[in-house]
Amino acid sequence: MTAPLRRAGRKLESPIDMNAIEHTPWQDIPSFRSVDAELKQVAERIHRSLSAPDWAAELAPMLDHFITRGGKMIRPALVLLAGRCFGPVTQKHVDVSAMMEMIHGATLLHDDVVDDGLTRRGGPTVNAVWGNESAVLLGDFVLSQVFKMTVDLDPSLAAVVAQTAVCVCEGELRQVAQRRNRQLTEPEYISIITDKSAAFFSGCCRIGALLSQAPNDQVEALARYGLNAGIAFQIEDDLLDITGEEFETGKTPQRDVTKSKLTLAIIHLLGAVGPSLRPEVLALLDDPSASRDELKQMLDCHGSLDYARRCAGRYVTAAIEALAPVPDCHAKEALAETARFVADRRA
Repeated sequence: MTAPLRRAGRKLESPIDMNAIEHTPWQDIPSFRSVDAELKQVAERIHRSLSAPDWAAELAPMLDHFITRGGKMIRPALVLLAGRCFGPVTQKHVDVSAMMEMIHGATLLHDDVVDDGLTRRGGPTVNAVWGNESAVLLGDFVLSQVFKMTVDLDPSLAAVVAQTAVCVCEGELRQVAQRRNRQLTEPEYISIITDKSAAFFSGCCRIGALLSQAPNDQVEALARYGLNAGIAFQIEDDLLDITGEEFETGKTPQRDVTKSKLTLAIIHLLGAVGPSLRPEVLALLDDPSASRDELKQMLDCHGSLDYARRCAGRYVTAAIEALAPVPDCHAKEALAETARFVADRRA
């Protein structure tokens, strides 16, 4: 996202000049243009929060690696856009947006260890460079910084941040517990990704609206929007794990299949092939050396990829419909555009 931080010893000499950066990943999302300046402030806030202390200069390369490889900032943008539906965003919106992105970044550090991921956002993962122990502990360090930042929040807002983190962890744990469960149903899958991803989107929208003192019914409307948009996002993310190329997605492909995680397309395939072909599909899923193209062909042949895409589309529609109580404004339209984007992307 930015050039490595300049440090005197281990202290920042000056704030990061985000305006000097020609391109940042979130600028690939048209609906985020209206909060571009605020997203740069979020990036600066993350940089300040994760500076290595003077006594830990050896942490600098790893921290710089982590904070200079930012993503599309979808979760911070949801906080900012939800808040902007009810007026100008404030420094509190920026601070909370940074917290949400840091939680997300910490979960990715842990995910890459769990899934043996070697690439993330177009570069090597922390675990690929420094090992699993360092990646796990760095994730813990990032989360501890979030805990410190929540001290300055109103308790009701801190509770939203905390509950969001809890839901993400619960979803991840449930997904790991269901590995190799070939009987996993579609409702069970949706329930897992609701905790793992959708609750995160929902929490971002909720806290953004709360920070702007939105009426309760409109806070709940934005929370419903985030939940449905988050489900659509994760269905598409799971599809990209199968169909996307590493140069497009920026991360190691087919990790879900390799780690025996059932996704919506696979669940549909197992139900579509019938008893006679089911053993063949199971053998393909269990074979780490199996051709990725063969699996994609089978999923395509039985309509499983299209089924998952249609399902994601229905959740996008539900997300946009949930915005009905929110006053018409540019930020509301940007949220609708964001929902469409998350279910129709390449990376």
